[in-house]
Amino acid sequence: MHLRSVLHLQGYLLTFCAAFMLTALPWSFYYGESDWPYILLSAGITAGAGFLLLRFTRLAHELRVREGFAIVSFAWILFSLFGALPFLLTGAIPNFTDAFFETMSGFTTTGASILTDIEALPHGVLFWRSMTHWLGGMGIIVLSLAVLPMLGVGGMQLYKAEVAGPTADKLTPRVTQTAKILWGVYAAMTLLQTVLLLFGGMSLFDALCTSFGTVASGGFSPRNASIAYYASSYIDWVVVIFMVAAGTNFALHYRFATGQLRAYWKDREFHVFMGSLVVASVLVLLGAWGAYADKAAAVRDSIFVVVTMHTSTGFGLANYELWSPGAQFVLLAVMIIGGSAGSTSGGLKVVRVYLLFKYILSEFTRLLHPQAVVPARIHGAAVPREVMTNVLGYVGVYWIAIMIGVYLVTATGADWITSLSAVVSCLGGVGPGMGGVGPYDNYAWMAPFAKWVLAACMLLGRLEFFSLLILFSPAYWRR
Repeated sequence: MHLRSVLHLQGYLLTFCAAFMLTALPWSFYYGESDWPYILLSAGITAGAGFLLLRFTRLAHELRVREGFAIVSFAWILFSLFGALPFLLTGAIPNFTDAFFETMSGFTTTGASILTDIEALPHGVLFWRSMTHWLGGMGIIVLSLAVLPMLGVGGMQLYKAEVAGPTADKLTPRVTQTAKILWGVYAAMTLLQTVLLLFGGMSLFDALCTSFGTVASGGFSPRNASIAYYASSYIDWVVVIFMVAAGTNFALHYRFATGQLRAYWKDREFHVFMGSLVVASVLVLLGAWGAYADKAAAVRDSIFVVVTMHTSTGFGLANYELWSPGAQFVLLAVMIIGGSAGSTSGGLKVVRVYLLFKYILSEFTRLLHPQAVVPARIHGAAVPREVMTNVLGYVGVYWIAIMIGVYLVTATGADWITSLSAVVSCLGGVGPGMGGVGPYDNYAWMAPFAKWVLAACMLLGRLEFFSLLILFSPAYWRR
């Protein structure tokens, strides 16, 4: 591996991180708060580290697959380390473990928080907290590919290493153009939701932070009560619509916007995703029905909670721990499934679960007809063997990670329900879980070791395991 090339590109990425930190300064000035010198210092330290890497390293070689994995993995770790500076220097989160946990949760769009009083934080720090969501949602590397033409050299290796799903969907032959398109759709959705939330009575600050958390499928809110704070059905439904859009493959949005009006209709994963949302909402509503006197509120809350969990957004609206165990089991299941490939959602991804069921059905057919060739199909075409192998391997690794994570978190003293839901939530990028990390709880009380385990789960889930785990393979380091 060419380490100099890897470090050189980290220099560019850190300067990006510093530039986006500066977007928090106007809010500090507007609200007349004293966090701006610390935000400026954080940006300066981050930019200085980036310039040092650029000065003492060089991009000397064509980027290969090896470098792609290293660049992506190091970028997310460095962004989380330097992104924690505004929290640490302002004193908003004085503990390094907690600051790193919050920042990793932001960049991986998990939304798990250690903050007990969000509204006590200065607005500049709160804006940076939401900005970490927005940067991480579509992807740090995808953003870099969009604005740094030089990353077009070997850029496909970076794109494949970061974009979620069993296959990376290129919209154009040039990966840099694809990155620009995806970020264009992403920014347009953010702007549209912000405008609609302003019509609902939100302030510009709240509307931007909420839109960042929605379109990124993140869930950070500037309010302690999350979306419940606004007590507005209009806002609830706007957020639901955009959570569904964020959980859908962004390539479909682009194709629809460019005149391919049947893009959604022709996509099997989208059908399964929408069907899953409907079925899960009905099942959860049955379990929540008895807890509500206002049945219209029961319908709204059930749909909202299912959508926020299924898309791994994690906004808070209702206390689902008051609902039946069956409803909570359905919520845990949709947390594991997650959203569509090519979306900002986490989880296993709908297409993987769909292909897994197709594979199981094909195996049943093979048992009855041993000589038959029955490949799993999607969109009428047989799924290539390497894709099916990737799906089976990924699902296996996912469950192994859940078991190891639950064991490690339980070892710190957490009960198994809390440990299971926390690990599933962090791997899937959801945020809230059940038990001690339910919708009205947070992760502040957990042991430092448990927080590091869960932060690792966030990173593994966001990079879909293999991009990070391959760095620990002896074969990776052989020439």
